Amino acid sequence: MTRIKRGNVARKRRKKVLKLAKGFRGSHSKLFRTAKQQVLKSLKYSYIGRKHKKRHYRRLWIVRINAAARIFGISYSQFIYLLKKKNIAVNRKMLSQLALIDKSAFNYIIEYIK
Repeated sequence: MTRIKRGNVARKRRKKVLKLAKGFRGSHSKLFRTAKQQVLKSLKYSYIGRKHKKRHYRRLWIVRINAAARIFGISYSQFIYLLKKKNIAVNRKMLSQLALIDKSAFNYIIEYIK
């Protein structure tokens, strides 16, 4: 039986992993075995991080809406309840943007739901 040398395929695979490991510290970016482990770990963290980012931004929007609503003497939970009661369908991201950038529009919404 003839010997199969995997030179080309193996080199490409290793180069692909080492390219993903670029910027890691020490042997994590130089040696293939440790780089492969670190790349797998980093891909797992980046997947989890994409989920965490969504949660983080939603929390930030809620804090901003709460702060803006309390200026007008209304809590966040009451504000959301009144929006639902009046059938105003504006998501939290847009409400947060209004509270930051266009205070008059946010004021108009609060006056309308009161």
